[in-house]
Amino acid sequence: MKKNSKERILLIVFALVFIALSFLSPDKFLTVTNIRSMAFQLPEFGILTLAMMVPILTGGINLSLVTTATLGGVVSATVMASLYKQNWNETLIIMIAVLTSVAASVLCGIINGYVVSYIGAAAMMATLGTSTLFEGIGLYISKGNSISGFPAAFYWIGNGTVCGVPVPMIVFGLVAGVTWLLLEKTAWGQSVYMVGCNRKAASFSGLNVNRIMMKVYMYSGFLGSLAMLIMMSRYNSARVDYGSSYLMQAVAASVLGGTMITGGYGKVGGVVIAVAILQIISSGFNIFGLDRNLTTVINGVILIGVLTLNFLNEYRKSR
Repeated sequence: MKKNSKERILLIVFALVFIALSFLSPDKFLTVTNIRSMAFQLPEFGILTLAMMVPILTGGINLSLVTTATLGGVVSATVMASLYKQNWNETLIIMIAVLTSVAASVLCGIINGYVVSYIGAAAMMATLGTSTLFEGIGLYISKGNSISGFPAAFYWIGNGTVCGVPVPMIVFGLVAGVTWLLLEKTAWGQSVYMVGCNRKAASFSGLNVNRIMMKVYMYSGFLGSLAMLIMMSRYNSARVDYGSSYLMQAVAASVLGGTMITGGYGKVGGVVIAVAILQIISSGFNIFGLDRNLTTVINGVILIGVLTLNFLNEYRKSR
């Protein structure tokens, strides 16, 4: 199978699933309310998936992605609630909150990047360890409670619309576009693919692999902070456990989208389509009254199935 055919197959799968759900329940699935609901839910999942995709392209993974995002959110929410109580200007509060969230999450990304690249720890073990660290810090700051008390204007980020289009969807579109440009049209993006294909060869060719990996985890942390800001706005609060279910879903969507778990190949378009497929499947479960926990089971089956197919495909090629 040609690698560029993966995206076409995903488009066909998306169309079939969408048509099937539209046929089975047109009075519920095709309603404005349901489409609108999916449009507000998909962006945070999609941004986290793109944040997971980039480390996977290098042959690594970021198991601290969600705790990186939530720690940034908890720090940001604490600052925002404190300044709001002091009657600061709402616009200024939101600007400071956004910068604080991004700074905290990118700092977590720097820690991940340093441990993985300069210390040389395996990405899975390194990010598993930092995940526990970031979660502990978040619990210490929040005392395990929800943090709320935000300016009313902050609610617009996760719940507002522009010309009828949800703001989170606009943010997701911008993030997907920027990520595509970085990976496909910049020297850094090409170096990310090279590191994923063969790290030693990339190093011998003169690339600064450590610097590349550092930027990978910084960018992953940055995207995580954006997803958490949307979640904070939608829920009007912040908690350490927000988004915990998205971790394995992000891995599943990345792999389903055609990203090789061993690194070296992956397309933003494929990942975006995979996210949409999983989102409408989740919506279908909700419409038909099925247990939402089955979504996790389906994601697990999809992940195992895609990994198996990829393995069999590579094995066939090697023979």
